[in-house]
Amino acid sequence: MSPRERPQQRVEKEELHVDVDGRTLKISNLAKVLYPRTGTTKGEVLDYYARISPTMLPHLRDRAVTRIRWPHGVQDASFFEKNVPPGTPSWVRTVTVPTTGSRGSSRHGDTLVFPVVDDLATLTWMANLAALELHVHQWRVGRNGRPRNADRVVVDLDPGEPAGLHECCQVALLARDKLAERDLVAKPVLSGSKGLHLYADLPRRLPPDESTALAREIAEELQGEHPKLVTATMTKAKRGGKVFFDWSQNAGSKTTVAPYSLRGRERPYVAAPVAWDEVEEGAEDPLGLEQLRHDEVLDRVADLGDLFAG
Repeated sequence: MSPRERPQQRVEKEELHVDVDGRTLKISNLAKVLYPRTGTTKGEVLDYYARISPTMLPHLRDRAVTRIRWPHGVQDASFFEKNVPPGTPSWVRTVTVPTTGSRGSSRHGDTLVFPVVDDLATLTWMANLAALELHVHQWRVGRNGRPRNADRVVVDLDPGEPAGLHECCQVALLARDKLAERDLVAKPVLSGSKGLHLYADLPRRLPPDESTALAREIAEELQGEHPKLVTATMTKAKRGGKVFFDWSQNAGSKTTVAPYSLRGRERPYVAAPVAWDEVEEGAEDPLGLEQLRHDEVLDRVADLGDLFAG
């Protein structure tokens, strides 16, 4: 190791004790680069989540959170984490979820213990563990601590090359109309990866199999009406040049990246809510809409407010 490298290593290993909403947290490795392409550090990730928290937390409230962690940065390996890890602070709220039936199965038992992110302290604790991506279910936890039925339906529009975000925007407009026919109001969110997500609040909670059936019904309708543009088939070999209308993320055990979450991509893109006029522009112009970085999202929230809240 060269002398030039050693000071950087010492900076990365520095630890700070900070007070967050009355909780004392040990924060470490602030200078560690988590996004090498842009030089974005762990400190900047923590800053983003702190600044976006007033907007993001209401959408995380009462939802079990699955994390994807990149302890050595996005250029290295990541891993999914559902259960709370060893050393989780006692004040972190948790929910015990059965993993049988409609909520999936597990080789390691019949329950999972998820964290629930209701406050900045918990969000900061997760970010400090390099949990860049936060994924949530389409149901919330009830007052009795148990999962309720789904309160929203989600659609993941995933393009197969050479299709891209332009084609996703075209399909999003079609899906918006299909949801409107069912008295559902769609909200678009850039995935932070390649595609686009649509959410629609349900007027009444539905069992996950019913919300899944609803999304699948729309997917198959659009596939039938626009077979050259839309596919409802999960087989990747059949997605080339089309947009996969992924209806399956409404299953009780499935999750979707939360609005305003960072993504573990080459750049610090965000699952960013957008306005419908932006989607319309993206449908007309192949360069009309692009994925958004964390700094852009903070600026947009300051100017436009929370688009996901309507």
